[in-house]
Amino acid sequence: MTGAPIPTLNAAAFLTEHRHLFLERPLPGPVLDLACGGGHNGVFLATQGVSVVCCDRSPEALERTRTLADEHQVSIRLWQADLEGEGVNPLPVDFYGGILVFRYLHRPLIPHLRRSLKAGGVLMYETFTVEQPRFGKPRNPDFLLKKGELRGWFEDWEVIDYFEGIRVKPERAVAQIVCRKPGRSPGPSFLE
Repeated sequence: MTGAPIPTLNAAAFLTEHRHLFLERPLPGPVLDLACGGGHNGVFLATQGVSVVCCDRSPEALERTRTLADEHQVSIRLWQADLEGEGVNPLPVDFYGGILVFRYLHRPLIPHLRRSLKAGGVLMYETFTVEQPRFGKPRNPDFLLKKGELRGWFEDWEVIDYFEGIRVKPERAVAQIVCRKPGRSPGPSFLE
């Protein structure tokens, strides 16, 4: 392939540090990159050989994700969905082998995320805390985690890594968790 250089993937540092969790053994299903934005995290995992579904409500974001995947010559599935429809659960139950959530918070979705991940699956979640307004957006408390809130949602799971505080480059107030849903995985999914 000739022409413009392939754009660099700007995958989250937390994901690149823990990518082995998605590679070390077969996941029991595909990885969902929830509210994927430009798709850098999902496409990054796809370049590692992981089956990925990138979900966003924005068709423009999904088109950017498709372009990025094409430029990196990987196959991903795209899913346009409104994750915030009142009283609606858009997530299939007991389906995903991994779920990524970065810079997104819709509290009513948390129980659905828990049910959507298969036993033995890996969840990685990073978003802003109530300390974030001193560094910039977002400022709306509806989109900011309270102290200990993220860990509390998954305290009954195997917590592999957890951080809550200030990160630099760029400076931001975040909570980060990577955890495994308890239970034995039934093995690789044949629905992929």
